[in-house]
Amino acid sequence: MNEMALELLDIGRTTFAIGFIVFLRIGAAMAVLPAFGERSIPQRLRLALALAFTLIVAPAVAPEIEPIVARGDGFVFLIWTEVIAGLALGLTLRLFVLVLQMAGTIAAQSTSLSQIFGTAALEPLPAIGHLLVVGGLALAAMTGLHVQVARALIGSYQVFPTGGFPDPSLLAEWGIARVASGFALAFTLAAPFVLASFVYNLTLGIINKAMPQLMVAFVGAPAITAGGLILLFLTMPLLLSVWNEQFQTFLANPFEAR
Repeated sequence: MNEMALELLDIGRTTFAIGFIVFLRIGAAMAVLPAFGERSIPQRLRLALALAFTLIVAPAVAPEIEPIVARGDGFVFLIWTEVIAGLALGLTLRLFVLVLQMAGTIAAQSTSLSQIFGTAALEPLPAIGHLLVVGGLALAAMTGLHVQVARALIGSYQVFPTGGFPDPSLLAEWGIARVASGFALAFTLAAPFVLASFVYNLTLGIINKAMPQLMVAFVGAPAITAGGLILLFLTMPLLLSVWNEQFQTFLANPFEAR
């Protein structure tokens, strides 16, 4: 009976150690993940989500972590490696939220809507930015974000093995590629507003030259505001579908996407 109790104690200790190691990576990623890591979500709920993802991921990666737990050394080093791996994945996914924020800021600045309800939420963004972020996160959640995130977390153990410090050069190259593609995607989403602003300002300049006595600012300001809102109404579904397609493509293979 005592041997059985000791065996069960060893199994429980090993299981707890594996769960703790997995939780280190998932907890770091959960702090910055889109939708799950938003500041508007209470910390207790984020902790519960991290524990739920740990229960999902741990059984899939337990065979890889169990030999490390059996050795029983290097736990302090594991804290650093697991947190860095989790943050690396979480920040690259968070970049897609920043893409929507950048696109909204560019669009708002182009259409003179940057000061309308600019501080209505936790982050000081223009109203267009808030609409894009909320709409994008809702669309991602409806298309199975939780499943894709769990799959990406499990796949991260193939790229960032437990106990191994990520290669700084490869990590930097991967991060720079994601930042560059993020800026390109943000400008692509805001391109309709930039082009409309260019045509508007060019037309306004021609009118001002032809009729210097006309106060074009009083005529043009309401026109660009109304035009920006109408353009947002017409293009927002397409913009969010393009963003979500890129987001889903990255989630399907986050460590090789460029």
